[in-house]
Amino acid sequence: MGDYVELRGVRTWYEEEGAGDPLLLLHGGFCTNETWGAQRAAFAERYRVLLPERRGHGHTPDTPGPLSYQDMADDTVAFLESVVGAPAHLVGWSDGGIVALLVAIARPDLVRKVVAMGANFLPAPESGAAPQIFEHMTPDAPDLAMFREMYEAVSPDGAEHWPVVAAKLIDMFRTQPTVSTEDLARIEAATLVLVGDDDLVTLEHTIALYRAIPDSELAVVPGASHAVPMERPAEVNHLVLDFLGSEPAPTMFSVRRAAAAA
Repeated sequence: MGDYVELRGVRTWYEEEGAGDPLLLLHGGFCTNETWGAQRAAFAERYRVLLPERRGHGHTPDTPGPLSYQDMADDTVAFLESVVGAPAHLVGWSDGGIVALLVAIARPDLVRKVVAMGANFLPAPESGAAPQIFEHMTPDAPDLAMFREMYEAVSPDGAEHWPVVAAKLIDMFRTQPTVSTEDLARIEAATLVLVGDDDLVTLEHTIALYRAIPDSELAVVPGASHAVPMERPAEVNHLVLDFLGSEPAPTMFSVRRAAAAA
C-alpha cells in the first residue's frame, strides 16, 4: 500500500507493510522502492516496514535547486516524527545508508539500530573504487538506462524531467557527503556496516567508516558488488535480521571492542 505525506513542503510517497517495531528501508540514489523487492516481504514478517521515496526519486517529485544528503536526512527525520511516531531501525543502501548515518548523528532519539550498506562518508572521488565513473557520467549514459526506466515509469514530474534530476544527483555524488570521523563517532546506535567485496566504495573507506562508529560491526559479503542486497539477498537478509533482532554474541579474543570497553 502506498500513500503521500507532506514533509517539509515535499509531497513524499511511502509504502508500508507488516507489523511490529518500525523499520525504515531507505533506497539508493537513482532508485525507487522497487530495488527492495528481495527484502521487504522477509522483513515485514517481523517488523512494521516503511519505505519512503526521497525527493526526486520514484513517486516523490523533485524540488527546486540542488539535491543534498542533508535535506534528505531532514526529510527522513520529519517522516520519523510525523508518520512513524517512534524510534525506528534504519536500513539504508548506498545513498540511503548515508541518509541513515546523518539521521543517527543528528537525532539519536529517533534511531534504534542502523544498517548502512555500501555507504560512504566522503564524496565519490575520495571514497570510490572507480571515481572516474562519476567524472564521465551523464544522464543519458547507458549504465543509467535501468534507473531511467524506473524513474520514467512512476515519477510525477514526467519522463522529460529525468535529465534534470539525474544531473542533480550526479553533482551530489561528486561533491557530497562530507561527514567527519568526529561526527561519525557521535553515533550512539548499534550499527552494521555491510558491503560487497567488490563494491563501488573501497574496502579501505568502508573499514574507516566501521572504525569511526563506536558501536559497530562489519560484514563483507563475498562475490557481491554495490548491488549486494539484490545480488545476495539470502545472505543480506540473514545478516540484517540477525543484527536487528539479537544482542551481540560474546567474543573470546576481542581487540577493538575490548579497548572500547576499557
